[in-house]
Amino acid sequence: MKDKVRDWLETGKVDLFLGYKMVDGHPLPQAFSKENLAELGDLIVSPARYALEKLAAEILALKPALKIGILGRDCNRRAVNVLTVHQQITPGQIEILDVNCCASPLRQPPTCSSMQPQVYGPVKLELGIDNNMSVAQADQLDQESLFSRWMYEFEKCLKCYGCRDICPVCFCKECSLENKDLVDTGGLPPEVPLFHMIRAVHMAGRCIDCGLCEEACPVDIPLRLLYRKVNGIVKDLFGYETGVSLAQPPFSLLGESTPEAEPHQQAV
Repeated sequence: MKDKVRDWLETGKVDLFLGYKMVDGHPLPQAFSKENLAELGDLIVSPARYALEKLAAEILALKPALKIGILGRDCNRRAVNVLTVHQQITPGQIEILDVNCCASPLRQPPTCSSMQPQVYGPVKLELGIDNNMSVAQADQLDQESLFSRWMYEFEKCLKCYGCRDICPVCFCKECSLENKDLVDTGGLPPEVPLFHMIRAVHMAGRCIDCGLCEEACPVDIPLRLLYRKVNGIVKDLFGYETGVSLAQPPFSLLGESTPEAEPHQQAV
């Protein structure tokens, strides 16, 4: 891996490479360049995940001539496709060096935090929702129980915006969650369930199911399950699968076609 990153930087395939470096015992995002090749010895692969493609897109917004490489899993590839579809980046600006996130015994052990299911206490399981639950399992609950459980989860929200800030495909210049005409400001918990319904609508046809929002949530709201549900509705109604191609999403209002390019395919 380090040799390939070195080659990419030395040959000019990328100008910058975003990976991870251990800092005070914590794996944190780190930018490597041709000018600091000696630091490649610190490059690591870690189960900890950050939206490196979002960091890359923010850098490219300031310096669009750069070519940036990132350590990436399948979800990062889906995110790059979504960012391309929504014209946040242009094709070829980001190169992905694959990191294994496959749980197959035929491959090396996966290095992905989402492969570690959480264990929850009796109160959450009694009153709320098990975050490990599938959409199909949730749909088996009666509507009254399901509503009560979701309300229990939403009422825990601290309105920290961690779900939005970590999301690799949240890029709106003006966020609806901070629009005072849609959401009251200054109060906790935020308007229930309006706050989370607004975000869920924005995730329909956009969420790439990376699970970073749920990992960032300090009160364990099952956000991944919520967004899987809305994405499932989009798939059922329109046949659209988020991030697997450069096809325009059904709710796109961009009005311009996406530059032709090959979509980032999932690693085989």
